[in-house]
Amino acid sequence: MKTENSDHPYGPSVGRLIDEFNRLPGIGRKSAERLCNYILSASVSDANALGDAIREVKTSVRRCTMCFNLTEVEVCSLCQDPRRDAKVVCIVEQPRDVVALEASGAFTGRYHVLGGRISPLEGIGPENLTIQQLVKRVRREGVTEIVMATNPTLEGDGTALFITNLLENDDVKITRLARGIASGSVLEFANREMLADALRGRQTF
Repeated sequence: MKTENSDHPYGPSVGRLIDEFNRLPGIGRKSAERLCNYILSASVSDANALGDAIREVKTSVRRCTMCFNLTEVEVCSLCQDPRRDAKVVCIVEQPRDVVALEASGAFTGRYHVLGGRISPLEGIGPENLTIQQLVKRVRREGVTEIVMATNPTLEGDGTALFITNLLENDDVKITRLARGIASGSVLEFANREMLADALRGRQTF
């Protein structure tokens, strides 16, 4: 187990804070201790500002009712933008993938966030994702092209294939990102040029 006993020479509250930081992805015990020491040395107003920011983001941020991206309003700014092509929808696994693709500046359509990928070993099935909402959206809005931008992993490719099979009788072109993105990698770590090339070179799935 990643966390340790909350006892600490400075007291149990410090031990608890270290344990909580230690639960964050990519944060080991030493990094958790450094973050805790930063909080301890910060002013009360700075520490409270951090706490307020965390509380606000948990109460204000929600899923867009159209694309399921993160937003603070009912429909996100990307879905509201009339300059974007509503007939072309890019399918991604997570909201952070939208951020990565937007940074490339090469996509002018809209998005659909699945909320993950099909992974039976992790207990994640199609019913745990927004796949049915996607199918309904394609048919309701007359989408003409779907760009599969799931991560180029075994699970990502399997998710893309599952969606393709669901839509095989619909009049929609299904393309995928060109393999300028290395197999086994994830979108959030791809650079801007790589993502732009992958979008421009997308192929029929």
